[in-house]
Amino acid sequence: MSTHAKRERLLLADLLETAGPEAPTLCEGWTTRDLAAHVVVRERRPDAAGGILVKQLASRLERVTAEFLAKPYDELIQLIRTGPPRFSPFSLKQVDEMSNVIEFYVHAEDVRRAQPDWTPRELDPVFQDALWSRLERSARLMGRGVPTGLVLRRPDGQTAVARRGAPVVTVTGEPSELVLFAYGRQGAAKVALDGDETAIAELRATKQLGI
Repeated sequence: MSTHAKRERLLLADLLETAGPEAPTLCEGWTTRDLAAHVVVRERRPDAAGGILVKQLASRLERVTAEFLAKPYDELIQLIRTGPPRFSPFSLKQVDEMSNVIEFYVHAEDVRRAQPDWTPRELDPVFQDALWSRLERSARLMGRGVPTGLVLRRPDGQTAVARRGAPVVTVTGEPSELVLFAYGRQGAAKVALDGDETAIAELRATKQLGI
């Protein structure tokens, strides 16, 4: 049975291939080529990928990313589609499923929703639950820098506190949309926001959501 991560990986590869190397994405300043190189470096060059989070490694990440950006676009797509090499932690099914479900889902939507004619995907309840379980675990990390209190709520009433504080903004939507909101794609997420109007405006505008 295909895992969620594998399915989203293949979808992302297909979307990148169809869009071509110079299409826009929701990642500010990134084309589809930039996004493809990021995905490949993240799972194939752990010696450099740490620069995503660790400032001291940022220059190495830039050098390695530049090397992959210089590769043919079709080669990058094939590297994504075939998955990480055996020495990569991501080659382990459990690690792949834990680390890449949201990664690939969000980046697939980065490609899809940057196009003017995009339409929402119909996601099955099992996948929605998988996204929610991961969002519950990462919510506080994603919301640690926002300027307001933040609660994420599913339509069935389940909630996850992303940041304690006042005033509180409650963001309601399907897990797939809440994931996009929490990972900094506020403008593209189909959600409803309730709370103080000033706090809502600040939350919509902040660049502190996500990693």
